[in-house]
Amino acid sequence: MAGEIAQAVGERRAARLEQRLVDAAQAFDRGRPQDAYRIVRPLAEEAPEAAAIRELAGVSLYRLGRWKQAIGHLEAFVRLTASVEQHPVLADCYRALGRHNKVEELWDELRQASPGAALVVEGRIVMAGSLADRGDVKDAIALLERGPAAPRKPGDHHLRLWYALADLYERAGDTPRAREVFARIVSADPDLADAAERLAALA
Repeated sequence: MAGEIAQAVGERRAARLEQRLVDAAQAFDRGRPQDAYRIVRPLAEEAPEAAAIRELAGVSLYRLGRWKQAIGHLEAFVRLTASVEQHPVLADCYRALGRHNKVEELWDELRQASPGAALVVEGRIVMAGSLADRGDVKDAIALLERGPAAPRKPGDHHLRLWYALADLYERAGDTPRAREVFARIVSADPDLADAAERLAALA
């Protein structure tokens, strides 16, 4: 991070920008994306070639639901780094705008890169949501069912995949399987989102 900022703005200004970026990241981590973006926006204007700055600006705008602006920063992050790390977030922005061809393109890039199970699962969830948005719930379910098998102690990404799958089962009218998966979620993490309430509603 320090090197890329120094390269973008020079050594003299880099220290100040680095501290402001830390401040913005802390605000984001504390659940204050509005404050994070307020801090990072001028940094992005001053150092548009600093990938860490563009990444934080993009994810902050994503949390704020400002999809088009988020895309601008996240596409810049991809250009600067050739990383697929933010592909699920970028794809979800395109999904929100109804640009499903871009969602498919990013999903293809992500799964071909195989960056790690958790990141691929996030992309899989977004791609399934894109299919469901277009009325293709059957293929959306099939895509999630092909996700990784969970170990005895499932990770957060397994639980998120299960939640998305249970939601689609319920939308498809398959109440028994929806109930089964929501029960599995609640058994692993009773406080995950509204899984317990949804399970009770299906009883």
